[in-house]
This record gives sequence, structure tokens and C-alpha cells, in this order.
Amino acid sequence: MPRVLGEGKAALAGNLPDILDVDGPIMPNWAWAGYLQPLPIDESEFADFLPGTKGVWNGKLYSVGLWDAAVALFARQSTLDELGLRTPTVDKPWSSEEFMAALDAAKASGKYEFALDLGMNDQAEWYSYAFSPFLQSFGGDIVDRSTYRTAEGALNGEAAQAFGKWWQSLFTGGYAPGTSEDPADQQTGFIDGKFAFQWNGNWRAVETMKAVDDVVFLPAPDFGAGNKIGAGSWQFGVSAKSKHPEGAAAFIKFAAQDKYLAAFSDGIGLIPPTPSAAQMTKNYKDGGPLAMFFELSKAQALVRPVTPGYVVQAKVFTKALADIANGADVADTLDAAVDEIDADIESNGGYGHR
Repeated sequence: MPRVLGEGKAALAGNLPDILDVDGPIMPNWAWAGYLQPLPIDESEFADFLPGTKGVWNGKLYSVGLWDAAVALFARQSTLDELGLRTPTVDKPWSSEEFMAALDAAKASGKYEFALDLGMNDQAEWYSYAFSPFLQSFGGDIVDRSTYRTAEGALNGEAAQAFGKWWQSLFTGGYAPGTSEDPADQQTGFIDGKFAFQWNGNWRAVETMKAVDDVVFLPAPDFGAGNKIGAGSWQFGVSAKSKHPEGAAAFIKFAAQDKYLAAFSDGIGLIPPTPSAAQMTKNYKDGGPLAMFFELSKAQALVRPVTPGYVVQAKVFTKALADIANGADVADTLDAAVDEIDADIESNGGYGHR
């Protein structure tokens, strides 16, 4: 938070550095506000990059990430075997019915404190990154992406209502701990055997593999409109008032070479953005222990809404999901969230969307 506030003050003062490291979903807001300029690099230079690593706003490339992140369902192979569950694949994920049957089986076994850990204590970007793909798999969304002018129908329509009721059932039904979950459980609860399944990211995969020798990483369930996960992590862009845009671009191109992308991945454990860089890594090459995450990023990843208004929409969505988890009326909560998002869009002149 101090760094974010510092960057905001620097932006207002016009004192930004040549190169900015900006979170992917926040980039459109910074571009719209005039803090970033389109990258002075031909987009074809990044043709092989995963879609989630490219920050595009109004048809122009503004930022590029040297890695991406993905979420999967952590499980033990022994748990799947003991509960008699099919191992889902990217091509044939669990349906909503299979997913709930898996949770029911884990709950009925009596071996776990909860069938599923969602990391509900982390009420920051995690909610929109990790949970909005469930909404999108139901057929809803945070905002109507056809216009980005309203959330009406996307966040409170029939599909969203079905999502909200399912979401609430995870807590009323005792499948998952709620918003008062101990933060330590998100780090070690699955490892310690408190949870049969955990919805978590590849950044926790290496430590989990060290502690759980039969851990498997499963794709997101398909709730009817396709299985989806979030995409888009931190990315490099060039500040709008940079006096050295070509030099900044040259550094970004230099850093985006496969050998450095692979080195980043081996050093910090995140997903390399190109297939060729992935083959140079310990974890993401074909047959590597985390190769599944690269496949998930290719097959399932969906960037968060590409709009300057996302910075507000994410906060509204997070509060709505937390309230629903805590027992609030689903329809009323989603309607209120739509009203708040639409009011913000209107007060900002549509954020440049026509």
C-alpha cells in the first residue's frame, strides 16, 4: 500500500520514472489517466507471449509481463483415489455436479476440517482474480464487456444469481471456511491436511510439492459456460512523460528474451510467458512438475475486465462476495453492486468507452 500511494503521488506530480511495473488489470486506468504511453515496440515482438502477459487498452499495447500466474485446485492423488473421484483434465474438467460431488465426498469422509479452502481471509485483489472466473463460468461477469458501460445483467442477471446462490452454499453448507479464516491456513492448511482441496496459485505450488509428495494440480470446474481462471500479473510499461521512451523500450525488449524469462521463472517460480522460455525452465518444461499451470494459462485464462473502471469494480465485487459469504441476500447484494458500479461509470463519463 505505501508503494501504491507513493506511485500515485508521483504520478500526480509528474515525477514517474521511465519504466513502471504495473499490475495488469490496473494498467487501463493508468493509460486512461495519462500516466502511460503505448509501448514504442511492434506488438509482433510479443506474438508468442501468453495473452495474460500483454496489456492492451484501446487496441494498443501498453505493457508486457515477464511472467504470469495461474490458479488451480490443489489436491492429493491419494485423496482422489480414496474418495473414488475421477481425475479431471484440461480437456475434460469436472462439471459443476462432479465438483460438488467431490466436496460432498470429502465432507462425508470426516477426515477434514473443511472440504475446500478458498483463502477467504485475503480480501484484496484475490477475490476478483480468483473468484470472478467462477462467476464467468456460470455465464455472468463483473461488468458487461460488450460495452463496459454497465454491470446490469452481467453481475445481477440469471447466471450471476445462480453463481451467488452457489457461492453462498459453500459457506452455509459447511464446505469452506468463511471470511474469518486464519490467514495461516491459506499457507499451510492444505499441507497440514485440514482441507481436501485448496484453490490456490502456482506461487504456492513449489512449497506445497516439497511437503506433499502426491499433490496434483487440477483445472477449474466448468459451471456451464466453460472453465476459466484469472490471468494478468505485473507488467512493464513506459511512463507518458518519459524523456527516454526508446531507451525504456529497449530495456523491456532486452529483459523479454527467453533466457531471462526462464531465469525469472526458475528464480521466483512464476509462469514464463512463452512456450520456448517454458522449455528452458525446471518446472514448466514438458513433463515438468508445474507444466500443468502453463497449459491452464493457455487454455483457461481470462483477463479481468479491461477498463479503467476495474479499480472500483474489483472493490465492489470483493465486498459483494464477502457479504454473500457472510449471509447477505444474494439478489439484493448483487443489485446494490450493480448500482454502485454503474454510478461510478457514469460519474467518470464512461471511462472512455463508447
